[in-house]
Formats: sequence, structure tokens, C-alpha cells
Amino acid sequence: MTVMTSRWTNLSPYLKSLMRIVAAFMFLQAGTVKLFGWPMAMPGGQTVELFSQTGIGGLMEVIGGALLLVGLFTRPVAFLVAGEMAVAYFLGHFPNGFWPHTNMGDPAVLFCFVFLYIAAKGSGLWSVDSLRGAPAAKV
Repeated sequence: MTVMTSRWTNLSPYLKSLMRIVAAFMFLQAGTVKLFGWPMAMPGGQTVELFSQTGIGGLMEVIGGALLLVGLFTRPVAFLVAGEMAVAYFLGHFPNGFWPHTNMGDPAVLFCFVFLYIAAKGSGLWSVDSLRGAPAAKV
């Protein structure tokens, strides 16, 4: 094993945590825009109705994003929000065309597969799951 490969391998658990934290932070912002109009307002300056399809999605993004940000119940939460992103893509973007880049579905596709990866691999070392000794954090 080369020195470079060895370094990357040693950093892997930390980079996995960093990927989870960054993805969760971005995901959380998608929800806060929908529910609270923060850090920017939605088009028209309004927020969504809480019990609408988009409002429930925003609620999942805020709650799921916060749980993923701290790494609590990471695997089941990541699996649920990956499913949410698949539904969001096929209901909201796919009807506007096949290719994600042309139907504005890039974020939904990327979030879906990043969260599927996190569901499979766990939260990483920097997480509440790791602190509480959850086996999901160590894989």
C-alpha cells in the first residue's frame, strides 16, 4: 500500500462523517427554506402549508437533516430521507423530462444516493451514534 493510499484509508472514517455533516446541512437548509423562508425566501416570498405534500417534505428535511447533522439514528433516518428524495424526483422532476439536469432534479438524485450510501455505511466517528456505541456508526 502506498503512503498516499494509506493516508486516505486512515482518513476514511472522518471523511465519511464530514460527508454526512455537509449533506445534512445542505438538506436541512432545503427544509428551512420551505417551512420558514430562511436563509432565503421561496419564490413569491411565501412558505408552504405544513400539511401539504411539500410541507411534509420540508418537515422531513428539517427533522431528518437535524438528526443526520448530529448523527443520531443515522441509518434509518438516512434510508427514510433517501426514499423521500426518490419520491420527490419521480413526482416533481421526472414528469418534466428524463434527464436530471434538464428537469432540475440533480439535487434530489444526489441526495438520494448520498443518503443511501450513509444508510449502508453508517454515521462515521463524529456522531452521536458513535458516542453511544451504536454498531451502525462503526461500519
